[in-house]
Amino acid sequence: MPIDIDIAHVARLARLGLTDEELSFYQRQLGVILEHAAKVQALDTTGVEPTAHPLAFVNAFREDATVAPLDRERVLEQAPLTEDGFFVVPPPLEGT
Repeated sequence: MPIDIDIAHVARLARLGLTDEELSFYQRQLGVILEHAAKVQALDTTGVEPTAHPLAFVNAFREDATVAPLDRERVLEQAPLTEDGFFVVPPPLEGT
């Protein structure tokens, strides 16, 4: 059951300049997609509860617990450059 859609018109609406070869290619691709969507639409879903996802989700949050912070000196030891207890990084817009 081929579905007819004017790809050239859609391309013009999207302000796309497509060659005849590209129009033909996208016509075939979109046709396959729309045929598949039509098959899905035709399925009898009577008695099927609507859902946003096929798998059941459970709350994956962990319990909010406080922990001791990292040792500042140990963390700063790992940095390539520090100054007065802070990381030294290059300016974000250097050279512009």
